[in-house]
Amino acid sequence: MVEVAALARNEDGIGTVLGILKQQFGERCQTGEAIRQQHGHTTTWIENQPPDGVVFATSTQEVSDVVRVCADHKVPIIAYGTGTSLEGHVNAPAGGICIDLMQMDQVLEVNAADLDCRVQPGVTREALNTYLRDQGLFFPIDPGANASIGGMTATRASGTNAVRYGTMKDNVLSLEAVMADGTVIRTASRARKSSAGYDLTRLLVGSEGTLAMITEITLRLQGIPEAISAARCSFPTVEAASRAVMATIQYGLPVARIELLDAMVVQALNGYSKLDLPETPLLLLEFHGSDAGVAEQAETFGMLAEEEGGTGFAATASLEERNKLWQARHDAYWAMLALRPGCDAVATDVCVPISRLADAVTACDEMAREMDLIAPVVGHAGDGNFHASLLIDKADQDEQARAAEFISWLNDLAISMDGTCTGEHGIGQGKRPYLVKELGQGTVDVMGAIKKALDPDNILNPGKILPG
Repeated sequence: MVEVAALARNEDGIGTVLGILKQQFGERCQTGEAIRQQHGHTTTWIENQPPDGVVFATSTQEVSDVVRVCADHKVPIIAYGTGTSLEGHVNAPAGGICIDLMQMDQVLEVNAADLDCRVQPGVTREALNTYLRDQGLFFPIDPGANASIGGMTATRASGTNAVRYGTMKDNVLSLEAVMADGTVIRTASRARKSSAGYDLTRLLVGSEGTLAMITEITLRLQGIPEAISAARCSFPTVEAASRAVMATIQYGLPVARIELLDAMVVQALNGYSKLDLPETPLLLLEFHGSDAGVAEQAETFGMLAEEEGGTGFAATASLEERNKLWQARHDAYWAMLALRPGCDAVATDVCVPISRLADAVTACDEMAREMDLIAPVVGHAGDGNFHASLLIDKADQDEQARAAEFISWLNDLAISMDGTCTGEHGIGQGKRPYLVKELGQGTVDVMGAIKKALDPDNILNPGKILPG
């Protein structure tokens, strides 16, 4: 586990706040060890830093009430959704109060004619799409986990559909949020465009709970396509697969998904998901449109792939086959864990310009071999974002040290290519040291000034994003 330094605690304030909240919320304010540990745990190798208490909120007003009490006594507040974040976002390095938002799980409004909806933060992406399906609509952002919409908004998440539909920042129209003093604001209307003042919506999307507590999200929706086709194609090398991706993007083919899996991941999926794929680098794709349009897109990609050495290209419109293929992709994390039973998987999250993807993935593989590390790669190839998942023996201190060195090297490599240390997971605690390297001290100072202006007492998720 990676130890993260604790911050100074406000013991008197925490004690006072817990007394007030227990009286106000009764059984919905919990201080038991198991509950606290659960709310300081994520799928990460960063050690747990549990809060002192957890309040299960059911409304914006209750969130505001908790924030006001904490603000009065300068006690930290941490938002919690499904707990699937990967950079220690829900840890409480200074202790404090965790607000669990999962009981705020209602779809409040669907405006089918306008292709938008308004939801509470505890709605998960799968629950939302189940709700929307009968209206012929869907929400396209699909991170690997069944994350909450609030958490996806807070981390500026994306997923396999980003190449066509964008990330959370492209699909959030407006927010309701509770500020550090308990004030409730709405950042924008439902209009698809506006030049009215500062863009507070984009400021809060990706702010990781450090500037406000998000309590409602208005989302842009899409119509379920008339036809959907999934496809796969094997390649002799990662370089060849990456060239096929470049050719596809440059051609202007409107792929909905184009995912890269290296040979080790394919091997893992064959065992875990009972597939029978050639154990070489693989591209998984999806095409959306009319029947004729989807068929034409698949045919065009097949020709582009063949020119780059692609083999075994196969496309299917069968719902069962499509689901099997994409379920395997979403199961990649668990399949990789099965390659080394008992290990930890530490996910990286770099993103580079698409033209540098092949160079970055190749260098990543070579460095992992040089450092004697197991690091299978999956990537959202259409936007240059890839994840090398280090399979680490949690009891081997030397291996953990090599893994930390590798992660630092990979983040620096991406930044040197004019890329980023995080394409979709966020900064949290784990990537704070790289923010100045990537953006420069002046930019980070501006971020610090914004934080100071909106949260002068640093009670909103302290110890995240900003270094130092």
